[in-house]
Amino acid sequence: MGSNEQRIEHDLFSGAALSMTDSSPGMDGVLACHDCDLLHHIKHVPAGGKALCSRCGSLLYRHHPDGLTRVLALNLAALICIVLVNVFPFLSMEIAGRVEETVFISGMLSLYQLGMGELALLVLLTSLLFPLLGILGMLYVLLPVRFGFRLPGLVPVYRLVRIVTPWCMLDVLMLSVLLAAVKLLDLAHVVPGIALYAFIALVVLEAAAYASFDRALLWPPTPPDCADKGGTAADAELISCHTCALLVPASTLSRTGRAHCPRCNTPLHQRKLNSLNRTWALIISALLLLIPANVYPVMTVIRFGQGEPSTIAAGIEHLIEEGMWPLGMIVFVASIIVPFMKLAALSLLQISVQKRSGWRMRDRTVLYRLTELVGSWSMVDIFLIALLTGLVKLDALTTITPDIGALFFAGVVVTTIFAANSFDPRLIWDHGERRQ
Repeated sequence: MGSNEQRIEHDLFSGAALSMTDSSPGMDGVLACHDCDLLHHIKHVPAGGKALCSRCGSLLYRHHPDGLTRVLALNLAALICIVLVNVFPFLSMEIAGRVEETVFISGMLSLYQLGMGELALLVLLTSLLFPLLGILGMLYVLLPVRFGFRLPGLVPVYRLVRIVTPWCMLDVLMLSVLLAAVKLLDLAHVVPGIALYAFIALVVLEAAAYASFDRALLWPPTPPDCADKGGTAADAELISCHTCALLVPASTLSRTGRAHCPRCNTPLHQRKLNSLNRTWALIISALLLLIPANVYPVMTVIRFGQGEPSTIAAGIEHLIEEGMWPLGMIVFVASIIVPFMKLAALSLLQISVQKRSGWRMRDRTVLYRLTELVGSWSMVDIFLIALLTGLVKLDALTTITPDIGALFFAGVVVTTIFAANSFDPRLIWDHGERRQ
């Protein structure tokens, strides 16, 4: 095992592994499922196909012919689009002969000017800075790979990209833009700008780039003779690196239970440290934040000098009364159903793990993946407030301002995302199989 690790490390940092132009599902090797820890030998899959874990159904790898060129092209196109998004007008609103034009960051600037600096920072990070960091980071890592060399800091840059990727919420922002346009139809004429069309293209390109990327473009797989025992990585006394998927002997852990991957220097853990305790703490915090988030108003709409603060529930009720029930239902699901269901699902997973239950382990793993997937969609309300605050500034005619409830609701969204990330789904299978 030691010689295999040394060979892989030498290949990576000498540049041999960086000359690949294709995802490497045809390469001989072994990897561990990140959701249930089951070991799998890498086998060839057809072009455009993907391999799923035989136990929990999680995605293991994809096969994209000429994958490196595809990912590079998509990220370069996304970089061009993100520049256009921030240069040209985004949305314009025309009412009574007056035109209010906005750029992409208008809503964030308005939030900051109104004393909601924390909310402005969250919107700025999730809608602009993190997507930009992800695109630039992938280009920094992959462009040199395309030409057979590497730049300094490849590993930390790639780790940074992996950290910020779950916080890139361009698709959620796109839904918020559509909701804002529909909501303003009875107030004014909304005109899309060039930046909006560029933003739509950016959403599509970012999603395609994410779906086309595979870690095998950067990291060669662990040799197959490292996992002859089969079963799970833990059974074979191996630890899977979350960054490069290298399987490292568990004996490398020190007495404190800490070690670093010999290939990418990522901290290694057999399982996420204090996963259950940290997840419970975040669940309880989110539940406490939900109370003021639903009691206090999230925004105030003033039309012709009249208006009053509106809570989330009041806003949904107003939309339904105005006949916009599809929009009201979308906001209801994203702002009410999703946070409560996510906390309920995480609580169920926590309790089942603590009771060492062997009940429907695959279904519980799927439930966890769904919880991870839908968590960010609660940000639709926050993005909607930012858009309306930046767009609707017509002085005596109409103005929209955020209220304290929006801060608490943003706290709920962020806390639940952290809670989902802190839970370790491999515990479902560890405790369940021991019970069985």
